[in-house]
Amino acid sequence: MYHRADVLRVTEIFHSIQGESTRAGLPCVFVRLTGCPMRCVWCDTEYAFEGGRSLDVDAVLDQVRRFPCDLVEVTGGEPLAQKDCALLITRLCDLGRTVLVETGGGVPIDAVDPRAVLIYDVKCPDSGELAANVWANLDRLKAGIDEIKFVLASRRDYEWALQIVRERGLAARHTVLFSPVVHAVAPRDLAAWILDDATPVRLQLQLHKIVWGADARGV
Repeated sequence: MYHRADVLRVTEIFHSIQGESTRAGLPCVFVRLTGCPMRCVWCDTEYAFEGGRSLDVDAVLDQVRRFPCDLVEVTGGEPLAQKDCALLITRLCDLGRTVLVETGGGVPIDAVDPRAVLIYDVKCPDSGELAANVWANLDRLKAGIDEIKFVLASRRDYEWALQIVRERGLAARHTVLFSPVVHAVAPRDLAAWILDDATPVRLQLQLHKIVWGADARGV
């Protein structure tokens, strides 16, 4: 039983094409929560830092149900920074949805329902948030299910991320995504680095930006 209507601060809820992760290209409902404790220098969703509207979990679920789609992503900002996000994730799983949770890695993931799939963003040096990484989270990720993402703004970020992947054996347990920061690292350069080093990772481009443009919101 759910005892009360827990309230979340929500920036937007929309139906679009999943632009990232191994599910890129699939229709997906996005629930973007408001607020983030980190300030990555390359952040592309600064509009979600503040504002939004207060909705209880039932109201969010009602909006999600309006879309004919079984894939749902809870994102932000940093969704796990809101204490009632865990309840939302569980309720979405209870509805039989496939739930993705995009998290920046600066918040413990213990409370996340194990039925959800985490897209876990490890912060690289040039993000400006290296110190925010909760390294213990990596040991809590579900092998073969949760995915790990590195957003790369430079060759230095790439070398650092490659070292982390190798030292921790991440590619043996998870799909690892290397994603270039728009206008900072050319996709063809990142592709060449991956090929040269025989890096066991997946090159990820943000499909939604290719389709709708870098500054589009709610798509």
